Amino acid sequence: MKFYYIYFAIYLFLPTLSFSQGLKFNGGHHAIDERTSYEVFGENTISFEGLFDIDFQLAIYGTNSLGNILRVQNKENNTIYNLFYDEEKDQCIFRLNEEGKSSLIIAKIDRRLLDNNSWFPVKLTFNLTQGIFKLQIKNKVFASEKIKLPNPYFPIITFGKSDYLIDVPNMGIKNLSIGNKNTKYVFPLRENEGNIVHDFEGNNYGLVSNPEWLINDSYRWQLVQTFNSSIQAGSNYNESRKEIYYFNRDSIFIHNIKTNDTRKVAFQKKCPVDLIQATNFLDVKANKLYVYELYHNYPYEGPTVASLNLDNLTWTIESYDRVQKELHHHGFFFDQQAKQYYIFGGYGNMSYSDKFYRYAADSTKWQKLEDFTGDKLFPRYFLSAGYMENNRTAYIFGGMGNESGEHIVGRKYYYDLHKINLDTKKVTKMWDIQWKDKHVVPARGIVFLDQSHFYALCYPEHLTRSAIKLYRFSIQDGSYEILGDSVAIYSDKISTRAQLYYDHQLGRLIALVQESNDDVKSTLKIYSLNSPPISETELSNYPKKNNKIKYLIFVLFGGTVAIGAYIMLKRISNKKTGRHMILPVPAGVADSNKEHLLVKTKKLAPIGKLKPSNNEPAVWKNNLRANAIYLFGEFTVLDRNQKDISHLFSTRLKQVFCLILTHAGEAGISSALLSHLVWPDKSEDKVKNSRGVTINHLRKALSELDGIELRYEKGRFKIEQHADFYCDYTRCMKLTSSINNTENRDELIHLLRRGKFLQGTNQPIFDSTKADLEKNITPLLITEIYQSMEKHAYNDSIALAEVIFLFDPLNENALFMEIKAMIALNMLQEARIRFQNFASQYRNIMGEDFPFNFEDIA
Repeated sequence: MKFYYIYFAIYLFLPTLSFSQGLKFNGGHHAIDERTSYEVFGENTISFEGLFDIDFQLAIYGTNSLGNILRVQNKENNTIYNLFYDEEKDQCIFRLNEEGKSSLIIAKIDRRLLDNNSWFPVKLTFNLTQGIFKLQIKNKVFASEKIKLPNPYFPIITFGKSDYLIDVPNMGIKNLSIGNKNTKYVFPLRENEGNIVHDFEGNNYGLVSNPEWLINDSYRWQLVQTFNSSIQAGSNYNESRKEIYYFNRDSIFIHNIKTNDTRKVAFQKKCPVDLIQATNFLDVKANKLYVYELYHNYPYEGPTVASLNLDNLTWTIESYDRVQKELHHHGFFFDQQAKQYYIFGGYGNMSYSDKFYRYAADSTKWQKLEDFTGDKLFPRYFLSAGYMENNRTAYIFGGMGNESGEHIVGRKYYYDLHKINLDTKKVTKMWDIQWKDKHVVPARGIVFLDQSHFYALCYPEHLTRSAIKLYRFSIQDGSYEILGDSVAIYSDKISTRAQLYYDHQLGRLIALVQESNDDVKSTLKIYSLNSPPISETELSNYPKKNNKIKYLIFVLFGGTVAIGAYIMLKRISNKKTGRHMILPVPAGVADSNKEHLLVKTKKLAPIGKLKPSNNEPAVWKNNLRANAIYLFGEFTVLDRNQKDISHLFSTRLKQVFCLILTHAGEAGISSALLSHLVWPDKSEDKVKNSRGVTINHLRKALSELDGIELRYEKGRFKIEQHADFYCDYTRCMKLTSSINNTENRDELIHLLRRGKFLQGTNQPIFDSTKADLEKNITPLLITEIYQSMEKHAYNDSIALAEVIFLFDPLNENALFMEIKAMIALNMLQEARIRFQNFASQYRNIMGEDFPFNFEDIA
């Protein structure tokens, strides 16, 4: 660790590295063998003299958590100390115990002091010379009585589950350092996969079982919740309350992003404004949500602005004033101090707007603003705006439009940034960059994580199904970087929208994606990304000692509608020798529990030296069994006599059955959530009747099978499965949790070859389930196909590739592997046909030619 201080200095100047990291522990809500255990030094023997500290940052997730944070054994004797976490009313309790004897320190901390920050520092000091312990939590220090401590000390340190200590709190740790002024071991915990933990210099030190690497949450958007409305609806996020609002004229969904609690409230009196776009803003100090409509394309004399009291959820009419101009996709920002709401731009009546309007809460009037000076802001829509309250400065970014404002002239995409000083009313053009990528527009809301950059969601709005990506732009010069993976969006209708928010306290970016296929009904999807967000390169950029393997390349994830992401190869060009292909090792794609990840593999041999391991085609069983339900491929149900009774399951019964089954990991699905997902547009009394009838029919259909039971307990529906019953979805979940032998892998291939999960079912409520399932399966299969190539099991490689194509038809990794396997088996003609089919499909979907030819791969 002689370079520790140099590394640490670098660490401080790289905030992305410092915060986008950590290890999350599976706690008491998981089965015992699924709980996390982290042995810091593994098999290494470490010793300290005089004093040493265990210093780290800790996060406790949720409430009612308890268990072992860390355990320290002395290798030279049997004395063991542990730091145990518990909760009591409004206090968090940290106990330092000498196991089998007594508590040496009992530290009680007001929960509110820890709630305000997700991460807080913890330091446990072993003062071997004085014979005392010190425990520091945030700025509070607790000390033990004097005891006899050996000097030197040979610590064996384990976080989480350890031997018989099986209780583990739902916690996370990061920035772990252990040592003293002479020797210090630093563990950034920046890994994104696997069970090996590296120190700051890239040395392999510790081992962790059942890890959840937090850096992935700074790269991959997590789908938090989905809601539906049968009529026009609006959405917003309240940072002060941690609440997401999704409302229509009749009711509101309120989802707490911190506690993950959701409630639906029907308004006593409906919203007085006839909603078309339901554009809205929050006045957090007044605790009100304002909704407004600028224009109605039919005779309308009703109110145009109303406010919702967020305490009692009652509506108040605020204004009848109107702009009398349709302004779709205008930009907006709210000056909280002055209680004034500004809008700019928008599209309507075959023209683009370049006007500013302001709504003052105290005057309840819209005012057109003519007094802005400085640089010209051309007419546009699909722009994004943000506001810095500390200097009363607004920013307007991007959009589409033209200089004349007339739609018939055509439109151009703008990639510029304008700054508006609200005190001087001066507009300053910061930059206008030359855009070389495919055209995109920004979604609503730009956010500022620091004073030098802003973040925006951008997507190609001209595609029916496209993908939103997060961009970080420099305020100074417009240089930018794409961060995180992508989020799918159905952008065919003008009412489809997305908006970006940032919660400073939670350190999370929040994206609300509201989609519609008819400009009336809508679906709201809530996504979350830990801050600061990172690029795909940073995701895999943890220290590694062995970095000389030149054939390793980073794997890029690009968005698709079916699975949200698919792996793309980095394209390498050479002017003298032409284009070459490098076979990738998949990064960040395997189950972290699998032991084979710890085995070092050799580089693949050249294709000419590969030899077939077996010329016989791989054989899998192809029989269906009794008492079974198959959800992959065609929906099929076989009763106890192996008779096909699929016809007994109507579309509604399939829908309800699949919802209950796929929520099994959450102790079932609540009656309220099931009702909302299946009957979102029915009143509560009608829902109760429809739900009861459907459940009875489902129970009757399931009675034809043995080993399966639909149960209702504590307000939740749950499917119970026994040994006599088989479901391919349930079996798939088990197989993908640990593919540790050839038999399991073959069974998974056989299972998946039936087809996609819920094939032919296009109901939006299953989109996230399908996407999550396929997103998890594809990387796992990529890992398996790579290992089959290493073992020269080419028939297995071909079978795996064909399964991957069912879920991700443009997976280049699978194509390269399959063609190499076919050539190794002397299947040259089949390899060329496979390549031609892939290239044709690539051209149809991507609108461009596949950048490799067959010879590049062969």
